[in-house]
Amino acid sequence: MMIDLVYPPGCIACQAATGDPHGLCAACWSGIRFIERPFCERLGTPFQVDLGQPLISPAALADPPVFGRARAVAEYDGTASLLVHRLKYNDRLELARALGGMMVRAGADLLRETDVIVPVPLHRWRLWRRRFNQAMALAKTVSAESGVPCDPSLLARVNRTRRQVGLTKAQRQENLQGAFRVPPEAKARLKGRRALLVDDVLTTGSTANAAARALLRGGAATVDVLTFARVVREL
Repeated sequence: MMIDLVYPPGCIACQAATGDPHGLCAACWSGIRFIERPFCERLGTPFQVDLGQPLISPAALADPPVFGRARAVAEYDGTASLLVHRLKYNDRLELARALGGMMVRAGADLLRETDVIVPVPLHRWRLWRRRFNQAMALAKTVSAESGVPCDPSLLARVNRTRRQVGLTKAQRQENLQGAFRVPPEAKARLKGRRALLVDDVLTTGSTANAAARALLRGGAATVDVLTFARVVREL
């Protein structure tokens, strides 16, 4: 198109010219540490050595998550952390299209076994202040590209918790006690369905565990987790 000759598409991270209006330039692409197999089948954290078979990490064996499996596009650093921050705090909603598309590919094995996508909800006061829920924006793209329906009404955030940034894992778990609930009117729609929780970042897993616990108590058959990025610690 003529407009692309005058105003060429820009990289979603640094605005440098690219051939794709919703893509990354070569430099920013190289700044993403993509998570690919071999990784822990439960936590989705990468292994340093490929032993040629599906494995569960020592961390998952020692402290099994409430959810079944987690997948993420990339490690939460470099370009990936920049993109998440811009989506979350800079009102860059157009980024959800690109990040969500990458999530569909990273979570393909989960999506094949998913009945319904559930974005991690914000409390109504935080939603009012931020004006949008980044998890919902990502979930809409994942749903549109995968064909799996999205139902944000299946899970509600009923407690106004303090921000998780800077809290230890134990503090995060305490902070999220009773934070999520499946509304009574949603239980019939959730019962027996395989749910996929969608969020922007998986850090300690406290939010994912709390939300998954609420969904399972509300009648979900299984709960998996898909995020754009995740914090990775040495296994």
